Amino acid sequence: MDRNNRRIMSGDQEMLMEGHEAMSSDANLDYEVIIVGAGVAGIYQIKRLIDMGVKATVLEADPDLGGTWYNNRYPGARFDSESYTYGYSFSQEVLDEWHWKEMFSGQPENLKYLNFVADKFNLREHMQFNCRVQAAVFDESNELWNIKVSDGRELTCRIVILALGLLSQPTMPRVEGVEEFQGRSWHTYNWPHEHVDLSNQRVGIIGTGATAIQVIGEIADKVGDLTVFQRRPNWVAPLNNSEISEEEMDQIRARYDEIFETCARTPGGFEHEPDRRGFYEVNEAERYALWDQLYDEPGFSIWLRNFREIFTDEQANAELSEYIAERIRGRVDDPIVAEKLIPKDHGFGVQRVPMETGYLEAFNRDNVHLVDISDTPLERVTETGIRTSEQEFEFDIIVYATGFDAITGSFDHIDIRGRDGLTLREKWFDNPTTFLGMMVSGFPNLLMPSGPQSGSASTNYPRGIENGVNWCTDLLEHMLQHDLQYAEATAEAEQRWTDHVIKMYSVMLMRKAQSWFTGYNSNVDGHEAGKIRYMVYNGGTPKYVATINDVADKDYEGIRFFAESEPFAGVATAG
Repeated sequence: MDRNNRRIMSGDQEMLMEGHEAMSSDANLDYEVIIVGAGVAGIYQIKRLIDMGVKATVLEADPDLGGTWYNNRYPGARFDSESYTYGYSFSQEVLDEWHWKEMFSGQPENLKYLNFVADKFNLREHMQFNCRVQAAVFDESNELWNIKVSDGRELTCRIVILALGLLSQPTMPRVEGVEEFQGRSWHTYNWPHEHVDLSNQRVGIIGTGATAIQVIGEIADKVGDLTVFQRRPNWVAPLNNSEISEEEMDQIRARYDEIFETCARTPGGFEHEPDRRGFYEVNEAERYALWDQLYDEPGFSIWLRNFREIFTDEQANAELSEYIAERIRGRVDDPIVAEKLIPKDHGFGVQRVPMETGYLEAFNRDNVHLVDISDTPLERVTETGIRTSEQEFEFDIIVYATGFDAITGSFDHIDIRGRDGLTLREKWFDNPTTFLGMMVSGFPNLLMPSGPQSGSASTNYPRGIENGVNWCTDLLEHMLQHDLQYAEATAEAEQRWTDHVIKMYSVMLMRKAQSWFTGYNSNVDGHEAGKIRYMVYNGGTPKYVATINDVADKDYEGIRFFAESEPFAGVATAG
């Protein structure tokens, strides 16, 4: 399968357009397909549908496109994927024309890139902004979806595609007084669009997750005083970012085919391939020499070019974790602070590793202070700052880097109802259940290119969403070619996939970590510690792609299809 993933040939286009006319037979529908979200997935999905000639639109809650890269404007926001592996692969023109300026591109450039792609293909005319979807309800009597929009409209369509971000529903800490603070405050996701002058400002930041780690490293030398409130430390590794010259970019363009082929065969969808030697086949001196090399390389090398056993073997992971701990101790001057920055409740790499630039060194500055709120808990936010059990702090600015209701959160905040009035939130409360991470039993014609348990959340996201969007689009093409109006995953297929996802967790050390990979978020009811929610697929990109392609090759085994002339309870056999 090439990068264009079964691009429609001229002979097939005529057949598809005939099917398209059949799907469009209900003139009362506002659209055949409504896409929710104009981020990385939504942009590519509308491109594919336009190419098919489908009457579709994108509904976006924000004033403009970009999703994650529209909202996350905090200092230090940037890729942890190599830039040239993050961009779309579907257009040779885009690959030829775009010049990534940095190895790990920052938010302003990333948003510029997404606008470049959208404008190049005139996608914006198929998007509606400031249109938050409040509800999506399947109307069984009329066999269509009713979409309620924040502007008061109610739209109808046959198919809904939820292109929602994995980390797009911010959460605030469970602490009293947040509204009482008289200074300026915001969640990192809602960082002001205008310039914020931090000079001479007393800043408090709550959290030491991936976002906070980027912010702290960026602003430590720009603020008057910075106090970091940490509940649980995170493992970190240096990003080792650099600029990309014109000559280097030309070299990258020349090997794009190789780059994307490598991404397709690696578990994480990156260029980083795991060391093929066994951990115990290599002596200790060789292991440490490798780690010294990987630690100084750009990006996820220390995580993804390592031995496979670090993800599954307790002893191997413990040895690597101690190596990283020693690197932290070597970069932080105060040994007490260094120990507070070293996680004790999980090993290195069992959750996505935050990449940093100057984060650890920030704590060597006289104007940066670490407060361990596991020892001295937050009591409340006051009018002037933050009070812990031990001390009261005064601030001009408070930044909440308190994470997201990950993966399912963006779905939960829309009232999505399938057959028999079942809500998706209710169905997923204890644990999400899906078919391939892209369909849900009981919710006909509802597709999710990067839903929970898909191959996107645990991989290089754009590589994952291209696989998801292409598969969803191929499914729609199949329906058009066979005059099928409705598709729904069977309960049996959904359970088999969910069981498989759960089984893949059993061999991974990540099952023991309190992270969004396991559905943990202390600020969300039902997501506290002690309960695993099986959120991501851990089998790696090659296995995932092979599985979803196998389903397609077997006439979409596990999916029931319904023709318009059939009662909705019936089953149509395609092909």
